Amino acid sequence: MAVPKRKLSSARKNKRRSNVWKLQVPALTKCSQCGSYKAPHRVCPTCGYYNSRKVVEVDQ
Repeated sequence: MAVPKRKLSSARKNKRRSNVWKLQVPALTKCSQCGSYKAPHRVCPTCGYYNSRKVVEVDQ
């Protein structure tokens, strides 16, 4: 049977598990019109453009 011979230290256990809880950085792309960062496949909240077309009128 595969039984550990010695107790695993908490440091070793935590090092193994540390990669599981990493936070994901949100994916951001630059807007082709104004250059500000926005979520991909979304209308730019700064200028209101999507796919090189004015889609939403933005108050500034």
